Amino acid sequence: MVEVVLVESPREAGQLVARSIIDLVAAKPDAVLGFATGTTPLVIYNELAAAVKRGECDLSRVRGFALDEYVGLSEAHPESYHSVIERDVIGPLGLDPNLVHVPNGALDSIQHAGQDFEDAIIAAGGIDLQILGIGTVGHLGFNEPGSSLSSLTRVKTLTHQTRQDNARFFGTIDEVPMHSITQGLGTILRSEHAVMLAFGESKAKAVQRAVEGGVSASLPASILQLHRHATVLVDAEAASRLENLTYYQRAWEQKMVWQRL
Repeated sequence: MVEVVLVESPREAGQLVARSIIDLVAAKPDAVLGFATGTTPLVIYNELAAAVKRGECDLSRVRGFALDEYVGLSEAHPESYHSVIERDVIGPLGLDPNLVHVPNGALDSIQHAGQDFEDAIIAAGGIDLQILGIGTVGHLGFNEPGSSLSSLTRVKTLTHQTRQDNARFFGTIDEVPMHSITQGLGTILRSEHAVMLAFGESKAKAVQRAVEGGVSASLPASILQLHRHATVLVDAEAASRLENLTYYQRAWEQKMVWQRL
């Protein structure tokens, strides 16, 4: 069963995940993290950045892998995920840029970019903690509805809804690339711990289907039900459709002291 944690605010979710990462890095300084982009995971990065600034942790040896990248968009473009990861993660967290990998969306190497990325993850020993958000259509990364449950890093065509959701970063939907390269659902399943955050009523339907519905390629986030250690952190609005919310709250409150997030 997916572990569901109800939080009072996005900041509380960020604090919980940041603490889990700090504890992980204390035990394993070169831990491997999977980084999601977008507005949702910023609450984690902000808390980690504050902890680094206070001298509570050193993340300089942490290795990282981004979830996805646009195909055909220059790495120098401000909305490429290379730029976003550098701006929101590498700089604020004090990471070594040489240890953080983003899928290569360049057209001249796109045919083997997916396998190159998979090989790099394997060489690093796998991802210890993967940060995730969920799209309104239930996608993880850029794994759109219909994605194979065993898929690995590869090129995907974006749905109109996803391009529309991301248009706010570009100005118009016409500026949003049509394709992406993304970690696959099978790649995500291989992580040691998958942590998904969701806030707001607009995510409530997708969260309920992902956590309590059937496992289906039509709802990519439902693969978290198959993950060996998956945690979903939600605020009251995102949790509003969950049928077993009372149980989730009780289970969280009764966790053993030694059980980490």
